[in-house]
Amino acid sequence: MRRAVCPGSFDPVTNGHLDIVQRASTLFDEVVVAVGVNQSKNRLFNAEERIAMLEQACAPFPNVRVDGFKGLLTSFCQEHGIHAIVKGLRAVSDFDYELQMAQMNSSLTDVETVFVPTSPEYSFLASSLVKEVATFGGDVSGLIPDFVNTALLARLAERAAQSGGA
Repeated sequence: MRRAVCPGSFDPVTNGHLDIVQRASTLFDEVVVAVGVNQSKNRLFNAEERIAMLEQACAPFPNVRVDGFKGLLTSFCQEHGIHAIVKGLRAVSDFDYELQMAQMNSSLTDVETVFVPTSPEYSFLASSLVKEVATFGGDVSGLIPDFVNTALLARLAERAAQSGGA
C-alpha cells in the first residue's frame, strides 16, 4: 500500500490545503493529514478543533484520514509505515525551505518528499493571511470551507470580546 502524509498546522484549513490533499489522494492509496501540535506556537484553534475541521473537510475523500502528531514528522512516518511526505509549493521561496526540510527528513529515515505545485487559484493562499484578513473584517469565505469560515468568525469575535472589542 502506498501511503503518504500531508503535514501542517492547518490553522485554519484552507481550500489550498484541501486542493493538495485531494490531489495526493489520487496519487496514493492512503493519505494521512497530520496536524502538528507545536506548543511553542500560538494557534487560533487548538489541535482538537483543527483535527475536527479537517475530518469534516476531508470527508469526501475516502482514502484520507486525519491524525495529530507531536515531535518529528519522520518519527510519525516511521510509527505509521509512511514513506512519502506530500508538500504543496506556492512559490520558489517555499521550495527553498521545503527542499532543505526534505533533505533533512530523508537523512533521518527512508522517507521521500513529493512536491505538488499549488493550483494557480490558490498560489497566494496561506492560513496566516486568511486570519489576518478576517481579523480586519475582510471576506475570506471563498478561501476556506463554509463551516471553517463560521468557526473562524466566531473565534475572532470571542477574541475581540476578550480584549475589549475591536
